[in-house]
Amino acid sequence: MTTTDVSTMSEKDLKTTVNDYRTKITQNERTLKGVFRDLKLHRTNIDELKEKRDKLNAQVKELATKAREEKKLRDIANEKISEIKGTRDQIRSEKDKVTGSITELKTKRDEYNKQSRGSVESLSKAYAGELDKFLNADIPLKHEIDIFEKLSDLGERIDAASQADELHSKIVETYRSSESIYKADGTVGKDVKGLAEESQKHHLSMLASYKKIDELRKEADLYHAQIKETYDVVSPIREKIDPLKTKVSELRDELSVYLDKLNEIQVEKDEKKLDDKHIVAKEKFEKTGRMSLEDLRLLMEKGDLKL
Repeated sequence: MTTTDVSTMSEKDLKTTVNDYRTKITQNERTLKGVFRDLKLHRTNIDELKEKRDKLNAQVKELATKAREEKKLRDIANEKISEIKGTRDQIRSEKDKVTGSITELKTKRDEYNKQSRGSVESLSKAYAGELDKFLNADIPLKHEIDIFEKLSDLGERIDAASQADELHSKIVETYRSSESIYKADGTVGKDVKGLAEESQKHHLSMLASYKKIDELRKEADLYHAQIKETYDVVSPIREKIDPLKTKVSELRDELSVYLDKLNEIQVEKDEKKLDDKHIVAKEKFEKTGRMSLEDLRLLMEKGDLKL
């Protein structure tokens, strides 16, 4: 607030001071408008940066949801693979047992075939021929002994051939009974392959989403950094507002003191002018008895005339 004694100031000085104050107020208000204009420009820039950043963050959120879903589907496929592999291991264990049994049967069968060196049918036919000679033919003793030994050998070979045929039947039956196991093993292998391809597809999709998320986050972080930089610029500009408002308010308060004094002077001048007009109107009326409407109003206001 001004400390000047306005009571001692002339009207001219008062008017000069009022004009100075109005100039200062105008200058400060213009500066304040400039600050608000700068803030508006920065505010627009910040809003644009926020819009871009938020749009990228929304995409990140959407991709993160997709990546989690792909991970879930991948894990489900992997769990199925694990379950199927457990079943496959069990099937292969059974298959190995069957294969081992068949191999063992084949080994024994081949040994008997090696001993028999012929089929049961051909050996039996040969045995019957030799037996007929042994029983019915008139042959020397030495020849008879040879036939007997031959019959003994053929008998052993027939037994071996019979054992080989029996083992072969067991092998065929084992193959038939275990056919479902071999088919199941092949089916399981196809299932594992299909699920592994599905798992890989979801895994790659998840990785692609996470890669894109990293790219979008980096871009969003750049916009966020620009927002912070803009706020750093805006902060000192905003700090100018309150001091300017305070200054304008103080100048207006100080100006009001001078305006009030000028108003007092103007009132005094108007009253003196009115008094002068009243004196003239009264003298005129007293001398001539004539008066104008304005003279009538003045004389009535001063109490010189009554209706």
